[in-house]
Amino acid sequence: MKHIGFPRVLPINYTVSLLYTCNSRCSTCNIWKKKAKNFTVEEYKKTFQKIGKAPYWITFSGGEPFLRSDIDEVVTTIYNISRPHIMNIPTNGILTNVIVDKVAAIAKACPKAQLVINISIDGLGEQHDSIRNVPGNYQKAVATFHKLKALNLPNLQVGIHTVISKFNVENFPAIAGGLMQLNPDSYITEIAEERVELDTIGSDITPSLVAYKSAIDYLIHRIKNEKYKGMAKITMAFRIEYYNLVKKILRDRKQVIPCYSGVASAQISPEGDIWTCCIKAKSLGNLRKNNYNFREIWFSPEAELERRSIHKKECYCPLANAAYTNMLMNLPTLSRVFWRSFIKWWS
Repeated sequence: MKHIGFPRVLPINYTVSLLYTCNSRCSTCNIWKKKAKNFTVEEYKKTFQKIGKAPYWITFSGGEPFLRSDIDEVVTTIYNISRPHIMNIPTNGILTNVIVDKVAAIAKACPKAQLVINISIDGLGEQHDSIRNVPGNYQKAVATFHKLKALNLPNLQVGIHTVISKFNVENFPAIAGGLMQLNPDSYITEIAEERVELDTIGSDITPSLVAYKSAIDYLIHRIKNEKYKGMAKITMAFRIEYYNLVKKILRDRKQVIPCYSGVASAQISPEGDIWTCCIKAKSLGNLRKNNYNFREIWFSPEAELERRSIHKKECYCPLANAAYTNMLMNLPTLSRVFWRSFIKWWS
């Protein structure tokens, strides 16, 4: 019954899209072409006061999140209301000084949250600049990474994130190997997808199953042959589960495990539309038009219809944000993670 919203519970995983504006021109994304009248700090305050303490994990996305001069105020306002345990902000790393200053301010103002900054790097040197269509992007992203690491704040984790697409899949092992030498707190990948949110439907950016499998199996092999302890071991076991899940979705072209988008996870667009996810980006209702009452939209007939559609497996995707939530709610996945983390690691 959880699939269709019974009992009535609010999501634990929220993605807050702060803006569509971006200073990259990625070959895998057209979001920068879109316009929006962005939510204000006061509007976020009204919204999350009605959501309350439900959020466990909030991702602040874009566009490029750090193009918002008030990003620190937005994040700390929501933190002070909802007290999420994890807050994640992806960035292209171009605005080094701005990013470092804002991240330091956010981390210090939100001491009880784990703040995760993932810097997007899709290639080494000129390849990254070519995919992102911004000369010097790679150099700036790496500089941002090192300066964020140098902050050495106890609740700050600095990772690197790579989108695997048709543009870099063939030499992904070299990319992953090079980026992992930078010693990020985490190295994660996501497959390029055609999303309504990113205006990439029909763009043919997703690599083939054969190409993706060859690329990701390199990373899986490296993870299996490393030694991890504690939480890192559990995290890496989940990463392998996700990468194997993506392969199965590409192969079967259907939901492989039940999807809880619309139940456990939700997204808020820059203008206040509520989505179950960013793949379809189908509005369940608009916060501005509903007195910033998330609950009213979330438990509306429109939302129930969308949940039923997802439950009937009328859609499928390998979206990472939703997939990790789905895996946490999937007993077979949890059993495998438990086995590998506490009983028998691969190596």
